[in-house]
Amino acid sequence: MEWKNRADVVIVGGGIVGITTAYYLARFGRRDVVVLEKNTVCSGSTGRCGAGIRAQWGTEMNCRLGIAALDIFENLEDELGMPIGLNQGGYLLIAYSEREFDNLRKGIELQRGLGIMSRTVTLAEAREICPALDASDAVGFTYHARDGHADPFLTSFAYLEAAKKLGVSYHRKTECTGITVKGDAVTGVDTTKGHIDADVVINCSGAYSQIVAKLAGIDLPNWGERHEIMITEPVEPGVCPPMLMSFSGNYYIQQRPHGSIICGMSPSGHPQDFSNGTTWQFITEMSRVLNKLLPVTKEIRVVRHWAGLYDMTPDGSPIIGETDIKKFYHSTGYSGHGFMLAPIAGKVLAQQLTQVTPDIDLRVLDYRRFARGELIMEPNIT
Repeated sequence: MEWKNRADVVIVGGGIVGITTAYYLARFGRRDVVVLEKNTVCSGSTGRCGAGIRAQWGTEMNCRLGIAALDIFENLEDELGMPIGLNQGGYLLIAYSEREFDNLRKGIELQRGLGIMSRTVTLAEAREICPALDASDAVGFTYHARDGHADPFLTSFAYLEAAKKLGVSYHRKTECTGITVKGDAVTGVDTTKGHIDADVVINCSGAYSQIVAKLAGIDLPNWGERHEIMITEPVEPGVCPPMLMSFSGNYYIQQRPHGSIICGMSPSGHPQDFSNGTTWQFITEMSRVLNKLLPVTKEIRVVRHWAGLYDMTPDGSPIIGETDIKKFYHSTGYSGHGFMLAPIAGKVLAQQLTQVTPDIDLRVLDYRRFARGELIMEPNIT
């Protein structure tokens, strides 16, 4: 793709958050939008995620983002003209204590007040939703039928191709090495391919966002946290149509349309590193949990095992908006949920930058909230 030394907007990070932001910026009229990706499409967290999409959250902001993202996902193939692999089998949340179940019920009150038709279900109903489920030790369940998953590769490629048709430039193997600031405003970026003058710079670099922010002298409290995930050989379709998730049980499990089961859990000690290394301990523990919940999976084979990075914040909620350096924006800190929230986050940030009235007011996600002590603690994360 042709190199330009001048851009209207430069986006640092070419994962799903960066790609969606670029697409909506171009759709709303910004020209000369450039995306910089130090590796290639879906090489980072986007291509390593569990690909879930849900509206069952515990804070109003994340509920609003979640249902708005679902609205977009449901119409995305028509909008972009390419498949995204959307499959809406719902999310079945599983509580193992009365306290946890009370928290989920409070979440349902919040969700239904925002138009999210989640509900509690009995064990018998849970088994109808997931025929292979063995969760007799659970205290309670909640379910939202519109939740589900999409293919992160297909979704990223669809957004990228649509963005390119609108004039967006996407540069692979191009790392941002510096951010130039004059006075109190950003003026451009340095890269491994040369300098680009820019009116606006947006940090969409996921688990590396704190490193990129530091190039402009901004301190973010984010950190990269390694999470492992595995996928099995295909089993009979319909074994586990919904995403099974438990916060106290520390797991998420879903069956892909072709029959394979993909599952993960938060690591012991929450390692803060960029290694993407894998461990036999994860395979052992994850297999034990999978076999217990879905006994039909006993003796099936694990075909792949990998790791990816969550871009964590102290409250589990994202950071979106302008920094103390004018024209330097962030869309980061999704704490493992960047794929599911990217469509609406990208759209709303693009609306802010094109004088379009935003679908959602994101001012509470300002990164200065941490210094003010105004955290938005999200309880519904693993």
